[in-house]
Amino acid sequence: MKKIILVLLCVVMAGCTFQTKHRGYVFPEDLESKVANIKTTSQLQEEIGDPQTRTIYGDEVWVYYSADENMHGPFPITYDNKTVLLAWVKNGRVLKTQVLHDDDLKDVKIADGETKIPAAIELNALEELFNNIGRFSPAGLGQ
Repeated sequence: MKKIILVLLCVVMAGCTFQTKHRGYVFPEDLESKVANIKTTSQLQEEIGDPQTRTIYGDEVWVYYSADENMHGPFPITYDNKTVLLAWVKNGRVLKTQVLHDDDLKDVKIADGETKIPAAIELNALEELFNNIGRFSPAGLGQ
């Protein structure tokens, strides 16, 4: 009985480990001073890299993002050390840069639930199972 409790305790403790993963860009320590001297988009791409996204409407802004994702076993994932680099760009020139950290960023609460898709077909589990019959080729046929 003690062995079963010990094994169960080990499994539970393994689920409570702490792990941090870095997401996005790895910015240099002196990011503000580095981007202050950047005047062209080619310099920006050499120093930081290609942006994760660019704006479509209005001024062209290049956006770079970095954060640490913390996982604490069964608890929700948290993010810290968030950094956002915004670069306003026009005709190959960097007009302005702005670096935002954790304190500058607003907390956005994601709404619970799902957005309904108009005219979407919703199938139950049995319908999904029978709907997939014949869609997949047998393994090893290379098709």
